[in-house]
Amino acid sequence: MEVIFLGTGAGVPAKERNVTSIALQLLEERASVWLFDCGEATQHQILHTSIRPRRIDKIFITHLHGDHIFGLSGLLGSRSFQGGETPVTVYGPSGIKDYLTISLKTSSTRLKYDLHIHEIDEGLIYEDEQFHVTAGKLEHGITSYGYRIVEKDLPGALLVDELKARGIPPGPIYQQIKKGLTIELENGDIIDGKQFIGPSQKGRIITVLGDTRSNEKSVELGKNADLLIHEATFGGAEEELAYNYFHSTSYEAAEIAKKANVKALMLTHISSRYQGSSSEVLVNEAREIFDNTYMAHDFLSYPIPKLSRGMKG
Repeated sequence: MEVIFLGTGAGVPAKERNVTSIALQLLEERASVWLFDCGEATQHQILHTSIRPRRIDKIFITHLHGDHIFGLSGLLGSRSFQGGETPVTVYGPSGIKDYLTISLKTSSTRLKYDLHIHEIDEGLIYEDEQFHVTAGKLEHGITSYGYRIVEKDLPGALLVDELKARGIPPGPIYQQIKKGLTIELENGDIIDGKQFIGPSQKGRIITVLGDTRSNEKSVELGKNADLLIHEATFGGAEEELAYNYFHSTSYEAAEIAKKANVKALMLTHISSRYQGSSSEVLVNEAREIFDNTYMAHDFLSYPIPKLSRGMKG
C-alpha cells in the first residue's frame, strides 16, 4: 500500500505543483490502483511515475471544481489506447455522470472497457472482502466529499514452527489449518487450526479529504487513521481568507489531525503563493499543534506497511 501524490497545488497549476490528484497503489493487496481526483494533466504526471493507467480501476472524485476533474475524461480515453480493457468505476457527487457522459460523447471518445459511474451520498459506498470505503460531506462552496478507506483486518500468520514441533510437515494440510479448520491427522490426532494461527494484523486506514473548511466531519472520517491527507491552502495568518473561500489553514488541518488521533498528517492543495521554501512555513505551523506532519509535493511517495509506517520521496 503506497500513496503517490500526482498533484498537490490549489486552483491552478504552478511551476512546482500540478493541480490535485492522489494515487493509492494497492499492488500487493489487489494488483490495482485507486485514484482520488484527477485534475488537468494528471495523465502527464503519471508518466513520471511507475503507475500503469490500465491498473487504475477505481476513481474517487471529491468534488466537481475544475482543478479536481478536468483531467478525468482525457485519462479515461488514454487508458483505452494504453491497453486498458478491465472495467473502471468512478465515484463522485451528483453531476459527475453528466460531466463524463457529455465530455466523452462530445469528443467522440470510445472506451474499450466498461465504465461505471456512481453518484454518491454519505455513508458506505464500496465494500468487498478486503476494503470498505465511506464518504462524508465536508464544508465547501459546492458539495465536497472526504473518503475513509479502511482495510479489513488481515488474518494472522500460520505458526509453522509450532506445527513442525508437533510433527506436521509442510504440505496441503497447511492450507486447511490456515483456514482455522479442525483437522484429523493420519495418526488419528485431532487439531484445531485456530490454535496454530497468530494474532490478526490490524488493517490500515487512509483518509483523503476534499476541499473544506475545518469541520467535525473531517475528524470523524480521520479517526485513528494511519494517514490523513488534508488540504492546507493557506497559512495560519490567513484564517479569515481561508474561511471566506471555504478552505483550511495549516493550523486547522493540524487541529483536525490531533482531534482525530491520526498517526500522520500530510498537507496538500497548497496555494501557489507558497513557492519553494516558503511552503515550509505551513508545515512548521502545523507541527506546532501536530508533530507528525509532512508536506506533500508532486511525486512524493508515502508507503504504508502493514505493521509500521514510513516515507520516501
